[in-house]
Parts: sequence; C-alpha cells; structure tokens
Amino acid sequence: MTLSSVQDVTGRLYLAVGRLSRSLRQAGAPGPGHGSISALATLVHFGELRLGDLAAKEGVAAATMSRIVATLVEAGYVTRESDPVDRRAWLARATEEGERLVSGVRSTRVQELNRRLDRLTPEMRESIISALPALEALISDEG
Repeated sequence: MTLSSVQDVTGRLYLAVGRLSRSLRQAGAPGPGHGSISALATLVHFGELRLGDLAAKEGVAAATMSRIVATLVEAGYVTRESDPVDRRAWLARATEEGERLVSGVRSTRVQELNRRLDRLTPEMRESIISALPALEALISDEG
C-alpha cells in the first residue's frame, strides 16, 4: 500500500465516521447530546468517578465536564456528591435511569443505526463486524 493510498483510506475513514455520527445524532430524538451520552456511558462502564477523572477519560476540560454532569444531574441520569476523601472534589455516578439510557433501551440513535445496518448486504454487515475490534483499538486507552 502506498502512502497516497493510506492517506486516502485515512481520509475516507475520517469522513465516514464523522458523517455517520452526525447523521445519527440528527436522526435521534431530542435528548442528551453525544458528549453527554459519552460521559454517561463512561460512568456506567467505570462506576463512580471524580469529575476530573471523568473529564480526562472523555478528553475534555474539567469545566466542560462540570457543565455536562450538571445537565445530566438535572435530567436525573447522574448523581453528584462530595468526595469523602477530598471535600474539594465531586464524585459522579450514573443513576438507574442513566444506565437504562446507555443500554440503548430508549436510544433512537441505536435503533436508527440498526435500521441502516439491516439495509446492508450480509457481506457488508460481516465486514463491519470484523472491523469492530480494530475500530475499538483506535479509541482504546492503550492505542
């Protein structure tokens, strides 16, 4: 594979992922945005986290995460309490309602993606399934 073809694949992948993400957000029902869903999913996966640690995992500034968590608290998806070890810090935890939201029970975006996947040929769906470990590796902490 030449440098030019690698750059072409990289550019196509970047555009495809971005456009798919934007398209699914637009197809979804009003509700928490992508940043909020991502932060909530991180809390569901890791459990209770300090706001600073959550911000670091999400790759955003602490002030941004504070606003995201405040919105999620107001919506009933997250609880926030003072850290008993360091009273200056806050701990965030997903509520049961937040866990249900992340699980996709009410996610119209996940349902929309499923509808789109159903329109693909079996071979194309299998290609996407086969590519998932590589895509997940691109976003892992180890990569």
